[in-house]
Amino acid sequence: MGDELAVAVRSERGAVIAEVAGYIDMSTAASLRERLFGLVDGGQPLIVELNRVTFIDSAGLGALVAVARRAGAHGGSLHAVCSRQQTRKLLWLTGVDRRIPLTATVDGALTLLKASRDAPG
Repeated sequence: MGDELAVAVRSERGAVIAEVAGYIDMSTAASLRERLFGLVDGGQPLIVELNRVTFIDSAGLGALVAVARRAGAHGGSLHAVCSRQQTRKLLWLTGVDRRIPLTATVDGALTLLKASRDAPG
């Protein structure tokens, strides 16, 4: 669609955080998926921050679900962060939020991860 996709990666409190910006569509979803696969293969939790994503289509949603599956297969997890109402609604309408925990802030995702690590059993 014309906008470039950018991914900035950092680590914080035992999780890898990937800040994604731009368009996630048919032309960028495969490269995003491969980049995120590389981040989850180590088994650490991955938080994908989507607040600067200006567009996401079904290919992008499919990429996120594929990354969530891969994370689980490697003993990790995928969490999504987005406070943009339009994107949150899309994740809800498509059911992606049932597969990938969704919070409005990175702190919220980190708190959710800590709670799941600290939970008995």
